[in-house]
Amino acid sequence: MRLRTMLIWLAVVPTVAMGAQVAVTAERLLTQADHLRGDLAASKRIGEPLFRLMVELQAERKTTAARWAGAPVRDGDLRDRRAATDKAVAEFRRLSAQSDTPPVPGQTAEHIQDVKDRLDQLGAFRSRADAHSGVAAQTMAYYDGVIDGITGLYQGAFAHAEDAGLLQETRPVVAMLSASEMLARQDTILTLAGPSRELTPTAFGEFLSDAGAHRHLYDTWVVPYLPPAEKQTYEGITSSAAWKTKLRVETAVIAQHKITDSGMKLPAEVNDWSAAYPVFSGQLAELGNQRSRDLLAHADEAAAELEAEVYWLVGGSAGALLLVVAVVVITTRSVLRRLRRLHERTVAVAEVTLPDVVARLHRGQPVDDAALPEVRGDKDEVGQINDAFARVVAVSVDGHRRLAAERHGFGMFASGIASRTGNLVSRQLSLTEDIQDAFGHDEALLAELMRSDQLTVGMRRQVENLLILSGGEVPDPHTEPMRVADLLREAAAEVEDFRRIERYALDEASVEPSVISQISHLLAELLDNATRFSPPRSKVVIRAELVADGLSVEIEDRGPRVGESGYEEMNRRLHSAPPYSELAENAHRLGLFVVGHLAEQLGAKVTLRRSVYGGTSAVVVLPGDLLARTAAPAASVTPAASVTSEASARESAAVPESAPAPAPVRRAAPEAAPDRVAAPERPAPALAQRTPALRPTTGGGGGRPALPERVPQTHMTSQLRAPRAPEPEPGPGPDTPEEVADAWADYEEGTQKVEAEIRQEQDQR
Repeated sequence: MRLRTMLIWLAVVPTVAMGAQVAVTAERLLTQADHLRGDLAASKRIGEPLFRLMVELQAERKTTAARWAGAPVRDGDLRDRRAATDKAVAEFRRLSAQSDTPPVPGQTAEHIQDVKDRLDQLGAFRSRADAHSGVAAQTMAYYDGVIDGITGLYQGAFAHAEDAGLLQETRPVVAMLSASEMLARQDTILTLAGPSRELTPTAFGEFLSDAGAHRHLYDTWVVPYLPPAEKQTYEGITSSAAWKTKLRVETAVIAQHKITDSGMKLPAEVNDWSAAYPVFSGQLAELGNQRSRDLLAHADEAAAELEAEVYWLVGGSAGALLLVVAVVVITTRSVLRRLRRLHERTVAVAEVTLPDVVARLHRGQPVDDAALPEVRGDKDEVGQINDAFARVVAVSVDGHRRLAAERHGFGMFASGIASRTGNLVSRQLSLTEDIQDAFGHDEALLAELMRSDQLTVGMRRQVENLLILSGGEVPDPHTEPMRVADLLREAAAEVEDFRRIERYALDEASVEPSVISQISHLLAELLDNATRFSPPRSKVVIRAELVADGLSVEIEDRGPRVGESGYEEMNRRLHSAPPYSELAENAHRLGLFVVGHLAEQLGAKVTLRRSVYGGTSAVVVLPGDLLARTAAPAASVTPAASVTSEASARESAAVPESAPAPAPVRRAAPEAAPDRVAAPERPAPALAQRTPALRPTTGGGGGRPALPERVPQTHMTSQLRAPRAPEPEPGPGPDTPEEVADAWADYEEGTQKVEAEIRQEQDQR
């Protein structure tokens, strides 16, 4: 289908649909307005007669109850009350049967017929009341049923109205009618008690139910929906003396009644009801009438608004349809021509120019801005789209430029931080060694020094983490292969809580010297994670053995249980080096990022899973090409009293100051499980190049074990092995001006040399 045809259909189809929708909406609104008008007419025609009929029935019910209870009621008063009721019934029948008025809806007609059928039985129940035939409850129930039918007729008057606001206004009106009936029933029941103030248990229960229903209706369905002015009127009614008398009588009936053989004996406070009831019932009735008048007025306004809305809808829609047709006919050719040219330029930029620019930026090559689309500043819509696309391309290219610059800057920043921190770590280690040499005889101080040394080793590992995450590599000073048992010991020595680690080397194998530091760092991160997230007194087991794919190292802890989704997320980061964009969201899992990058560099596979003990098991599978083809030559074995593992030496040195004598030296971790065959434990020739070697010092005397002593310059990377200039000794006095000038000249010369080297490195990149 041609674009011209598509544009025409794009205008025609919505136009036809819009016209159909307008017709359907107009018909629906007119039907709704007609229904509302019919409800309004029916309400005005029979609403007032119904209300008068309900009031007269309530009054006749009360008079009948008073005479039944033996109260002094004259025959003339009863006849007058019944005559008023008959007059209201006749008026209701006449108005509901008129043929010249609009017909009422079906549901409303059913309610009217139901009320008429009930009124046909009025004479029979009057005769029963006069003859005291049956029980009073049956006669009162008849009056209650007729009044309930009238209330239902009010409720169904606007029940099918589609105006939500009108429905909301109907609910409080119906609720007020129902509440007034509950109040009238309370009055009838108290009247039925008579001078003896006695009620049957059934009548007493109905009184309590009517009192609760009245309060519930007003609190839930009336007061929250009243306008502010009418709500203020209701608050005035509830604060009046008559309303307080009502509440006091209800409370007395509930709390002070007495159970007798004939029923329920009411307290004397019920005598105050007859004087207060006409006052507050009349006030509530007036409030209900006002709400009904407002409802009818709002219904009339809603019907008028619906009719006006139909007229505006039809007129506006017709004009809009004509305008759409005219715009389509005039602009089709122009739009097609401009869109064709825009399409050609956009395709060329998207398929050729932009991919080439992005690829060159990723390779670090410069980009000529002339190759990018330019902003022409056209004022028409198609030109603005073209300029917007050009701006998008420019922003994208600038973003790639900034990203490349930020990556380079982050690498330089990380390198600088690592270099400075490395110098501080080197000085800290040297200072620790000097203090150890000077005060090695103090066992308590030596224990603290070993603690400080371990923290410094952790600092060095964090510096190496920074180098790894910035794209660098961990320097490896090793020149000879290292046995797996020694590699496990070296990794464990990097962890602060190394005493909890048990090492098992199940096979005699060695690792190539070029990857020793990387593997040791990877295992140290996993061990550190295992010790930190497991109970303080639990053991962390690391075992290594040869498998078909190379060397398998498993680290198992007794830490908290992790869900399957947690393992899946962590393994996703470990199986491939995650991007740095995730660091901001997962800064608390820095170790996983480091392990992921090291695993990618080594070609290793790291998997986390749930262990049989409920903790976490980390399995590292190193490829076979990282293992030395021939085993490293065995070093000369030194006596056990003079050569100990680093972990054992640190544990033996950490003796509390209050202890009278240091505890016997024990190994921090067994070299093999008792029921397994393990490789013999012996120091590797290259171990001293990475782990801090310790040598024993002469004990203080007696049976005390030999104290460990650090061998200087044995736990440093190649960048930190350069000879360190000695600290200048404090001179006898201040420097001369000539010495200060020479020192400043040397400083400037060194600064210029460093800046030249940095510029040269940037040009090469």
